[in-house]
Amino acid sequence: MLIALNKPFGVICKFSPEPGRPTLADYVKVPGVYPAGRLDTDSEGLLLLTDDGALQARIANPRHKLAKVYWAQVEGVPTVEALAALRRGVDLRDIITQPADAQRIDEPANLWPRDPPIRYRAKIPTSWIELTIREGKNRQVRRMTAHVGFPTLRLVRARIGQVSVDGLAPGQWREIDAAALY
Repeated sequence: MLIALNKPFGVICKFSPEPGRPTLADYVKVPGVYPAGRLDTDSEGLLLLTDDGALQARIANPRHKLAKVYWAQVEGVPTVEALAALRRGVDLRDIITQPADAQRIDEPANLWPRDPPIRYRAKIPTSWIELTIREGKNRQVRRMTAHVGFPTLRLVRARIGQVSVDGLAPGQWREIDAAALY
């Protein structure tokens, strides 16, 4: 079984209870499934869940090079140089990231409002970057954008492989065929 979930902002990426905090168990009532990879509590978007350990490993392990597409709302307007640095790979001291596909985009048309919204600051513009990575180190996208001078304010995982979050409102999920990943 493979489930595509649109994980809402603020939901902890585990099923065990966390007093006073929402977890995956509040949204998915299917026994025996576990996240294939992680998504930080303050990130939102596509999370895949499965009851198949081998499939879970294939999805989560960077050696399988499954592309993960993120939409990052960043503080400021990224420069050509900043995008080029993301495309080359970024030295984050503990790791050097693999090259990413990085481009400025308009705010995605199918994006839902975040609850709570990001802090609005009249004198500091924001813009959107679409980043495609094939690894998934801890807080990697946030660390990459901050390193090139444009901190992430909102982070949405839009796609894993060929499976997208399109059509799923926050907290909604659907069962999908594992063949749809490739």
